[in-house]
Amino acid sequence: MCCKNNTCTVQHNTRSRSWFQEVKEEEKSKLVGNVFTNVASSYDIMNDVMSGGLHRLWKERLVGKLSPFAGMKHLDVAGGTGDVAFRIYDAVYSVKRRALQKVDEASLEETQIYVCDLNPNMLNVGKQRAAERGLRDNKSLVWVEGDAEALSFDDNSMDGYTIAFGIRNVTHIEKALAEAYRVLKRGGRFLCLELSHVDIPVFKDLYDLYSFQVIPNLGELIAGDRESYQYLVESVRRFPPQERFASMIADAGFEKVEYENLVGGVVAIHSALKL
Repeated sequence: MCCKNNTCTVQHNTRSRSWFQEVKEEEKSKLVGNVFTNVASSYDIMNDVMSGGLHRLWKERLVGKLSPFAGMKHLDVAGGTGDVAFRIYDAVYSVKRRALQKVDEASLEETQIYVCDLNPNMLNVGKQRAAERGLRDNKSLVWVEGDAEALSFDDNSMDGYTIAFGIRNVTHIEKALAEAYRVLKRGGRFLCLELSHVDIPVFKDLYDLYSFQVIPNLGELIAGDRESYQYLVESVRRFPPQERFASMIADAGFEKVEYENLVGGVVAIHSALKL
């Protein structure tokens, strides 16, 4: 990828195809907004189909690293459908965890999980899913329309911050990381689950073939939208490799930056602390 005059030129070559696209910086947020407006209603179904259901295990791993606790103030960014937020909620309210931590009801009532997403359509899907779970008016779940690059939350206000499959879609990753650092309390944990880069040669070729040939076709078949899933595939290839992204997290001020590759680097979980 090369950038000139705020225009990013992306080139990707596979054995079967070549693809070029220019996206002006000022147009990216609109493009992303249109993509997620189009895919909102089928987003979770497509996640199941594309990953063979593995995204559920990846999100469980993410929440396990978070170690949710009663009374926490947590921010889940780009999580409009609630997939991560519901897992955090379930972890906090699980009978087993409450017994182990000797949690009282007052602490539980102080728990707040903010689901922040730029796209109202994604948030509407999440609210509908909350209603189906009997959580329509639950005070622990707060739905907020907002921008990862300019969060509306106070400095040092959150115990945890998660973003799953979202940070590659922000226009300025550095700004999103700076905002994550700003809103976290000292000792707060940053966790990012993102599709990443496979570095195993044969597996990489197979993964590229699946990504560029199969996923767009699945998008057309299931969601009636080939172009949005073509964009989603390309956005993964534009995202920084694991080491470079880890450096970006450290540059934002975080410490104890680590990452864990899953499925050979198809996805990675980056974690860090604000100390």
